[in-house]
Amino acid sequence: MLECIHFVRKAIIAKLTGQIVLNGSSLQIYNRVPSNAVTPYIIVYSVSNNETDQNQTSLTMQVLTRIEVVTKFVGSNGGELDSNLAMSAILALVRTRSEGYFDLNADGFKVYTSENEGITYLEEDLKDHTYYRAILELSNKVQPI
Repeated sequence: MLECIHFVRKAIIAKLTGQIVLNGSSLQIYNRVPSNAVTPYIIVYSVSNNETDQNQTSLTMQVLTRIEVVTKFVGSNGGELDSNLAMSAILALVRTRSEGYFDLNADGFKVYTSENEGITYLEEDLKDHTYYRAILELSNKVQPI
């Protein structure tokens, strides 16, 4: 099986960079969140690369990537609306049909599906803040070209 998951992750980050805006500011996008990160922000990380079609002429992989929006508020001064709005904007960019798939031709791969495998919303009440997270599991089917 060929490894293409890092190309998909890179394409997602490139597509989202500068495009997700909340309250007039573009959200930072990370693969690994630095200790000095300021919320809200987006994390893009790989989950799995699984072979889904085994035959003599095709090598199809299902690549799962998570895209997570993290927001925080003090006490009851906010809610999950910001994570909902950011996730909606993300879906508009990465969840496509027949056109607009990630272009991995230069890397030797073709993406031919993009599916929302589910969005999970989490709320964590900690001493300092209430954190809201929206986590999209994005599935792409990819073949070498």
